[in-house]
Amino acid sequence: MFIPLLIGITVISFTVMHLTPGSPVDDFKMNPNIDARARHRFYKLYGLDQPLYIQYAGWFGNVITFDFGRSFKDGRKVLTKILERLPATLLLNLFALGVIFAVAVPAGVLSAVKQNSFTDRFLAVLVFAGYSLPAFALALILMYVFGVKFGWLPISGMVSVNYSYLSFWGKVFDLLKHLVLPVITSAVGGLAFMSRYMRATVLEVMRQDFIKAVRARGVSKKGIITVHIFRNALIPLVTLFGLLIPSLIGGSVVFETIFSWPGMGRLAYGAIMSRDYPVVMGVGVIMALLTLIGNLIADIGYAAVDPRIRYEK
Repeated sequence: MFIPLLIGITVISFTVMHLTPGSPVDDFKMNPNIDARARHRFYKLYGLDQPLYIQYAGWFGNVITFDFGRSFKDGRKVLTKILERLPATLLLNLFALGVIFAVAVPAGVLSAVKQNSFTDRFLAVLVFAGYSLPAFALALILMYVFGVKFGWLPISGMVSVNYSYLSFWGKVFDLLKHLVLPVITSAVGGLAFMSRYMRATVLEVMRQDFIKAVRARGVSKKGIITVHIFRNALIPLVTLFGLLIPSLIGGSVVFETIFSWPGMGRLAYGAIMSRDYPVVMGVGVIMALLTLIGNLIADIGYAAVDPRIRYEK
């Protein structure tokens, strides 16, 4: 289903982008030196005067070879602009995923083991409060508290102005400082979802008959949790890995714009505002491709960690 899904996404992205109000020449109308003939030549140059199905056929034929055309704004190749921004987006999302798994998994296990205790209730209130707070509001709060009020962390950009003059470890530390606030903002929603799911999964495993048998054999509580419960509870967690990647990559448009992070999300936002069709559709295809790859990895990982899973032709 990978290839049909990707084709379907390209059709939807292309159609929605061309049906949105406005056009790439809207900005030209503000320039008195550009007349109607110049705008018509622009449309003809990029094939925008042709029917949509012809435009899509030509665009999709180029997309197969990863040729997304040239930007309306500066004439640069779209693929070049995306490749310049892709590392920053991947870096942000990988750190966010690492934080989610490093914090949510232990928190979920702890809540399940201490079910209905003060610790369980406290963690529940904490994660639901974080989940209920809109991401953009959380970002602004973090920027004000840690960036403006106390000045501990930078609130925009990926590196400092003097980055090139720093030592190797100075550059690493500077990059990590700029990552803190975007990563926290990006990870909070996933933390709440993952920790509650992990808690429910651990509780379900604890009720299984084989856990009762293990207890009857005299295995210590620590051994039961670490070897039997935790290992079996991780199996469904692999599936969620593929579900988290789309939300993180899709949400990067919001986070990158707020924190001026030079990634694909910020590139897409600027392209949407200027009706730069090739860039918007190119970013959409790349994000869809990354999302489908994440889901494919999750499916393969599910079969790898659970011997009971077998795929039939």
